[in-house]
Amino acid sequence: MKPRISMITLGVKNLEKSVRFYKEGLGFPQMESPPEVAFFTLNGSWLGLYDREALAEDASVVPDGSGFSGFALAHNVSSETEVDQIMEQAISAGATLSKAARKASWGGYSGYFKDPDGHLWEVAYNPFFWVGPEDENA
Repeated sequence: MKPRISMITLGVKNLEKSVRFYKEGLGFPQMESPPEVAFFTLNGSWLGLYDREALAEDASVVPDGSGFSGFALAHNVSSETEVDQIMEQAISAGATLSKAARKASWGGYSGYFKDPDGHLWEVAYNPFFWVGPEDENA
């Protein structure tokens, strides 16, 4: 298996609301999609939004779940200022602040927000090395 993530699919309760959050609120470029799913390009991978119950059924698991899901999505940027700007943008778009951006124990700067369905996102600046595509401006 070649190490890569082709697509991240998030199960959502309200597809229209989630599309607005990612497309209009965060500015993710939406691709042409069938009406029951939404796809966004992420500079080398895709983000998919799909009905939570239908996604659970497809995976043969129960759709119930609350609290910490055991993972967080991360978006790395090139400065502390950019972390603050993106956190403000996400909150303005309807995200819930989980942890305000601040100096991190590992020496960087980061904060966390939850999207409208509670999916956890970290926005981080790592001064020691770049985490992301080779073109850090992408």
